[in-house]
Amino acid sequence: MFNILLVATGGATGAVLRYILTNLSKILFTSSIYGTLSVNILGSFLIGYLITSDYVKNLSQDFVKFFLIIGLLGSFTTFSAFSYEVVNLINSKKMFISFLYIFISIFFCILFAYLGMITNKF
Repeated sequence: MFNILLVATGGATGAVLRYILTNLSKILFTSSIYGTLSVNILGSFLIGYLITSDYVKNLSQDFVKFFLIIGLLGSFTTFSAFSYEVVNLINSKKMFISFLYIFISIFFCILFAYLGMITNKF
C-alpha cells in the first residue's frame, strides 16, 4: 500500500512539473511540441542519472523506484502527448516537421538517457 502512495505522490508531482514546463514553453515558443520535447529529453536524462547515481543509493530503493522513476518521471515524461502532437502535425500536412520531431525526440531522449548514466562516472 505504501508503494501505491509513493507512485501517486510522485505521479502528481511529475504531472504538475510537466504542466508548468509545457505551459512555459507555449508562452515562449507558441507551440506545445517544445514543451513535450523538453520534458521527454530531461526525463530521459534524469532516469539515466537516477538509475546509475551513487547519491540515490543512500535513499530507499522503494522511494527511488516507486516515487522518482515510476511516479515522478513516469508522469513527467509523456509519450501519449508526443503521439498526439505527431498525429496533429501529420493531419495538418506538416510531414517534414512531424518526421523531424519524431527523429529528434527519439535520438535525443536515448542520447540523454545515456548521458544521464555516464554523468555519474565523473
